[in-house]
Amino acid sequence: MRTRRLGRTGLSVSEIGYGAWGIGKSQWVGAEDEVSIRALKAAREAGVNFYDTALAYGSGHSERLLRRVFGSSPEVIIASKVPPKNYLWPARAGTPLGEAFPRDYVLSGLDQTLGNLGRERVDVIQFHVWSDEWAILEEWRRTVEEIRASGKARAVGISINDHEPANVLKALETGLVDTVQVIYNVFDQSPEDELFPYCRKHDIGVIVRVPFDEGSLTGRIRPDATFPSGDFRNFYFRGDRKREVWERARAVAREAGVAVEGLPRPALRFCLSPEAVSTVIPGMRTPDHVADNAAASDEGPLPPDLLQRLRGHRWVRSYYE
Repeated sequence: MRTRRLGRTGLSVSEIGYGAWGIGKSQWVGAEDEVSIRALKAAREAGVNFYDTALAYGSGHSERLLRRVFGSSPEVIIASKVPPKNYLWPARAGTPLGEAFPRDYVLSGLDQTLGNLGRERVDVIQFHVWSDEWAILEEWRRTVEEIRASGKARAVGISINDHEPANVLKALETGLVDTVQVIYNVFDQSPEDELFPYCRKHDIGVIVRVPFDEGSLTGRIRPDATFPSGDFRNFYFRGDRKREVWERARAVAREAGVAVEGLPRPALRFCLSPEAVSTVIPGMRTPDHVADNAAASDEGPLPPDLLQRLRGHRWVRSYYE
């Protein structure tokens, strides 16, 4: 497993990290703790040292699983997130900071995360949604400075609203943000436009989430796919989206010269190709997922010619209508 710098944090993180949303038992239906624990152990054995979780993932269940498996091992780097107080994802334009991230609420959330993890300090604490309207507010800046002064977080980051990669640039200009987490994959390449160049220039760590477009780029979302009741994918792949996803996934697979079932590997390597990217965090709920995804680091970034061809599969679409 290769490692990369997480920007100016001083941390060296595995190229493939572990996205722990799916093991939190919320929204991704069907996770079983004993299987999740085996997956976490397999990830560590494969060289994965970066684990991304959140207080909102099963009301701390994901964080507590990490504690159960890793304890307070300093070799395991953990990033977590404080959810918005109003529990609205994504952050709506015009939302007052006090409805999402008032000072006392943020500091209390950080303490809850530390309690769940069994640690005195988390490596990265992130705001779980963001609106760049808040970047100019003194209360937000003081909150970040207080987090730093407390020693309870090594670095401060922002998990950017889905598919809004430029909605963080004002916050980055303050110099108070060490890392960003953003959706980036073969279909959604929008972070390449402004965010990645800025992060590269200013040494800000980039954590890439949703590398498979919630399953689209695994080749497993077929027109007849079904999901359990309550699973968020019922909304994400609503209407005719499953058929459209299947057709586009097969086109990407042909471009990459693989069977559609072999799509995850080039999809991950695509995400590892930009120099701005520090780590990619696919969800890995089973040991088999871990083995398949960890191998992408061994193969390295895509060849330039294939990378350029895959850029032709950028897909601009509506996610919320």
